[in-house]
Amino acid sequence: MISNPLLDQSGLPHFDTIRPEHVTEALDTLLARAREAIDIAAKIENPDWDSYVVPMDDASETLYRAWNQVSHLQAVVNTPALREAYNANLPKLAQFSTEVSQNLALLNGYKKLVAHPDFASWSPARRKVLTNTLRDFRLGGAELDEAGKQRFAEISAELAQLSASFEQHLLDATDSFEYLATESELAGVPDDILSMCKARAEANGKSGYSLSLHMPCYLPVMQFAQDRSLRERMYRAYMTRASEFGKADLDNGPLIDRILALKTEMAQLLGFNTYADLSLETKMAESPAKVLTFLRDLAARIKPFAQKDRQELEAFARDTLATPDLQAWDIAYTSEKLKEARYSFSEQEVKQYFTEPKVLDGLFSVIHDLYGLTICEDHAPSWHADVRFYRLEDAAGKLVGQFYLDLYARDAKRGGAWMDECRNRRDLANGTTQTPIAYLTCNFGRGQSGKPATFSHDEVITLFHEMGHGLHLLLTEVGVQGVSGINGVEWDAVELPSQFMENFCWEWARVQQMTAHIDTGDHLPRALFDKMLAAKNYQSGMFSARQLEFGLFDMTLHGDFNPSTQTVRSVLDTVRAEVAVNFPPENTRFANSFSHIFAGGYAAGYYSYKWAEVLSADAYAAFEEAPEHTQQTGERFRKEILAVGGSRPALESFVAFRGRMPQIDALLRHSGMQ
Repeated sequence: MISNPLLDQSGLPHFDTIRPEHVTEALDTLLARAREAIDIAAKIENPDWDSYVVPMDDASETLYRAWNQVSHLQAVVNTPALREAYNANLPKLAQFSTEVSQNLALLNGYKKLVAHPDFASWSPARRKVLTNTLRDFRLGGAELDEAGKQRFAEISAELAQLSASFEQHLLDATDSFEYLATESELAGVPDDILSMCKARAEANGKSGYSLSLHMPCYLPVMQFAQDRSLRERMYRAYMTRASEFGKADLDNGPLIDRILALKTEMAQLLGFNTYADLSLETKMAESPAKVLTFLRDLAARIKPFAQKDRQELEAFARDTLATPDLQAWDIAYTSEKLKEARYSFSEQEVKQYFTEPKVLDGLFSVIHDLYGLTICEDHAPSWHADVRFYRLEDAAGKLVGQFYLDLYARDAKRGGAWMDECRNRRDLANGTTQTPIAYLTCNFGRGQSGKPATFSHDEVITLFHEMGHGLHLLLTEVGVQGVSGINGVEWDAVELPSQFMENFCWEWARVQQMTAHIDTGDHLPRALFDKMLAAKNYQSGMFSARQLEFGLFDMTLHGDFNPSTQTVRSVLDTVRAEVAVNFPPENTRFANSFSHIFAGGYAAGYYSYKWAEVLSADAYAAFEEAPEHTQQTGERFRKEILAVGGSRPALESFVAFRGRMPQIDALLRHSGMQ
């Protein structure tokens, strides 16, 4: 028996027995093993793939698989003890990563492999791993002098800790908010949300309705609460999280300044003008200037539609809701009311049809129709009673991969939705193949009074989106660690499979299949679906302008930003003046909760959502062009996009699937802006 569950990687993770006290022991043991493997590899005079790369992959995989389990638990069941263990070991991982990336003996070994007489005959996956590795050594500071290497290591360690602190501050600030509302304040809010809020208050021994800043509560209140002052209270609390307006020790403002300064210093150490230049070394886009041109060209097409959306909203608020001064906290409410008036349905009406069991059945049916795979429930130790575990099997019943599904919001769980790697596909030395495992995490509301959960259509789209990421990991056929699944895929192409999956939420046959009314069991009526379809591009101009605002803010902040003459807020104000149509109050602090770019790996990369949306819309257009050949087109998408992972450039994969370069027309058409 292995007493430390993090050290036993013979099967599925032991999430039911992992404790904070296991973390340091496991990480110290695995770091020592990894360093030993590096020392052995560094002494090999004539390296080949099996003697050099495989042992290195073995050591790094066992280390990072254990750490990924710790990181995942820290995100979904955060406790003070686990956070302490995570924070204590994070610098060790950062130090090790820097050691590897700056090890000249290792670098020389990889250079010898690239110069190996058999290099040209190796598989594309192996060749791509080696060329990526040489690039990563350069970006990791291997070519710096000793003083530069030392400073690079210090920056890397501090950035890792700052990013973790940013996310933890945001989690704590979100969890710490509570407002006990009265029934009269919540007039207009749907009954299922009232039941959830009342149950939360009762669980804490309180009366009234406990409101939180978690999405299953916050968003319906903003959409449906008639009480304008309540909406303002909730909006201001949400938009000032982790700022100077709350607890001083949770303020992310100083962290943002420090993160930006360190990233600039890191980039300049490596010979880049800005962090944006450094970031794009591993992406499809050629330069920050190309990204800014892409975003601004798109903004020029979109802004007139966004302005029209805003004008219509203001007119409706003034003429119908007696609200002449439309404010930020009125937008979600007014938008919902205008949609109800224009299209004669409400989000709440639609939500009653998307019951959880039917949605999951519908999602799994899409995967079966596209790829011939069956998804069935499986069993694994988990971190919470909410979690379910599934397996994907091919037509012959062979295991393809598995995934955890954690759907519901709760305290001590990070907000948002994401997919992450638990274990990647890998060809093992004994001739077998290690199958991949993914984490799929959302923050939806749970069912009330013994009934299943119901999802808004937007939440259904979110679930399909994350499953798309999961399929990118699960359906890879590459067994080489560095380019298997999403490994090695350019960051601005990672969103292609996820955004592609969203399109199937708008097909009538799919929607009919994944709906059953919470009370009657009836499918969504065609008439209601037609109203949804008519409203599909409702305010798409405003939504797109908002995404472009985020992308331009991110790229500008990590590129053309001078902290001696600008502030983070002034950059955001300048970007908004250029592309936005909605302007929040002065005392909001959006950047303080923008974890995508300060804690989530999207720094100088948020543009990738729009970049990949061009790819995904164009990819889905192939299905529209040949609706009678869905499975054949799906198999081609799997073969040319999903199966190859990062073993070739993403643009080559897209062209192999589509037969041509990507075009923007499908995106504009799908968004109703062509």
